[in-house]
Amino acid sequence: MHIRISLPQQTLELHDERGALLRRYPVSTAKNGAGEQNGSCATPRGRHIVRAKVGAGETANSVFVARRPTGEVWSPELAEQFPKRDWVLTRILWLSGKEPGRNRLGEVDTMRRYIYLHGSPDSAPMGTPGSHGCVRMRNSDIIDLFDLIPAYTPVDIVEFGVEVGAWSQLGEDARQVRDAVFVAEQKVPRDIEWDEHDAASRHVVARDSDGGAIGTGRLLVDGHIGRMAVLADWRGKGVGRALLERLLEEARQQGHTHLALHAQTHASGFYRRFGFVEEGPEFMEAGIPHRTMVRSA
Repeated sequence: MHIRISLPQQTLELHDERGALLRRYPVSTAKNGAGEQNGSCATPRGRHIVRAKVGAGETANSVFVARRPTGEVWSPELAEQFPKRDWVLTRILWLSGKEPGRNRLGEVDTMRRYIYLHGSPDSAPMGTPGSHGCVRMRNSDIIDLFDLIPAYTPVDIVEFGVEVGAWSQLGEDARQVRDAVFVAEQKVPRDIEWDEHDAASRHVVARDSDGGAIGTGRLLVDGHIGRMAVLADWRGKGVGRALLERLLEEARQQGHTHLALHAQTHASGFYRRFGFVEEGPEFMEAGIPHRTMVRSA
C-alpha cells in the first residue's frame, strides 16, 4: 500500500500494490503552505514513510501532547480552557523523510520537526489548509487509516492533483500536454496524435499548484488506456503513477474487467508495477517501439 497527499486538492489517497484506490479522505495541511525548513510551520514535500504509529486503542478525541495521551478527551469546554493549544487527537502517524537534504537530516528533517498525520477536533475544517505543518484528519478517518496500514507505509506529499472528466471539460489542457510531449518532443505527426476517440473517452489531467496542466491520459470506451504523457520537468515525481491510478479507478467505476494499453517499450516496466503484462511482440507505432500490455481490472 502507499499514501499520496495532494497539497492543491487537500486530499489523502490510499492505494494498494496494483494501484487500486482503497480510501480517499479530505485533509488539512499547513496554513503556511509547503516547506521543509525547521521552524517554517509548513508541510514537507516528497517521499516519506510512516515511521511510527501512536495511540492504538485510545478513544476518539483522546488528547496527545508529545505523543503521549494526557488522559483528557477533547470537548468544546476543554477547548475554551486552552484556546492556544494545537490539538493532536485520537491517533498519530509519525512521518519520516526519505530524501536526505530535502526532507531528511539537518534543518529539513521531517521526523525531527514532528510532522504527523493526526486526528483533529470535529470543528476543524477539512479540505483547506489550516495546520501548523502536520496533516490534520477527521477522527473517524485517522482511526480508519491507522487500522488499515502498517508502519513504514510509503507516503508521498505532492504539489499536484489529478482530475477526471470529458474531452469537452479537459480537452484543451490535455491537448497542451500531448502537443508538448508527443508532437514536439517525440515527433509524432499531428494527424496520428489526434483521433476520433478523444471525444468519447474519459480523460485525466494532472495540475500543479498554480492550476497548470502537467500530465494527461485517457480511457477509451473499450477499456483501452492511452495517451499517457507527463511534461519533462515533472517526470520522476509520481505524476504518471497518479494519472494511471485515477484511470484505473475510472475503469472500475465503468465496470471494465479487462484493460489494455500500448506501452512505449522503454516504459513497460512502469506498467508492470501495476499488474500489466506484455502480450505479443514489439511493434512500431508512430515510429516508436511499443508493446501491448494487458491486465484484469
